[in-house]
Amino acid sequence: MLNFDPKTGAVVFGGPVALNVGGKLYSTTLETLTKYPDSMLGAMFNGFCPPARADGGGRFFIDRDGKTFRYILNFLRLGRLDLPEGYRELAMLRREADFYQIQPLLEEIQKREEEVRGLRGRNAILHADVDRQCRLLHFTLKMGPQSYDLSTCHVQIYTANLFCTDAAFLQLLRSRLACSTPSSDDSEQDVSCWKDEVKDHHMRLEWAPRPPDLPLAEYCKHKFQQLQVVPEGQELISAGDFLEEVLKTALSEGFRIESIFPDPEDILNSRSLRFVRH
Repeated sequence: MLNFDPKTGAVVFGGPVALNVGGKLYSTTLETLTKYPDSMLGAMFNGFCPPARADGGGRFFIDRDGKTFRYILNFLRLGRLDLPEGYRELAMLRREADFYQIQPLLEEIQKREEEVRGLRGRNAILHADVDRQCRLLHFTLKMGPQSYDLSTCHVQIYTANLFCTDAAFLQLLRSRLACSTPSSDDSEQDVSCWKDEVKDHHMRLEWAPRPPDLPLAEYCKHKFQQLQVVPEGQELISAGDFLEEVLKTALSEGFRIESIFPDPEDILNSRSLRFVRH
């Protein structure tokens, strides 16, 4: 528990130090908390913390993530970083360690992050397939003040599905591809053609190039979207264009082609590509 000297305002510790970190309660020793004197915790518990930092139960209150503090406290106790298998909150842990300015812990977290990146970067599988549907669109054209003509055209709608065991690769590809919807004033509105976020290493997107005989107003009316390479602005108007971009990005990231469907001899007219990386 915390006691305060009424004259100096200094903290007087008696027995275990009780903490309230973001609503989570902990109990430890002053020696543990001040193991690294140059850290934020070392400064907090040097004997001159303001009384206002105590909660209603006399515990020292720290307005940070209470769940993550468990691993920080154990590092102070044991001198090593013990995390459960499959721990996925390294970024959160790094932010908390940075707040507390525990340099040895920050260095250990950096090693763990490099190990994770290395593990993800070695072995990976990538599968990309594209489906095309042809939609017959009916619309009216104004030929004169009181004259309208019924017209039709075909719109090619592409749907791509990607699966990769390396989620970072999907994020990279997502950053290189973007959709835009032209407007009647020749400007373009950036929208997302990605149908969902990276989830379980899977992504999906949909786009439809505008046919020359489809008026821009009709194209926008149906909320079709063009697919472009960022930042070049090059439009991808076919499944082959899309798979070529996937191919270039995958090869640059160390993947190699394992299979091509349907014709292994005609990669850019394929519908499905499978890559591996060892």
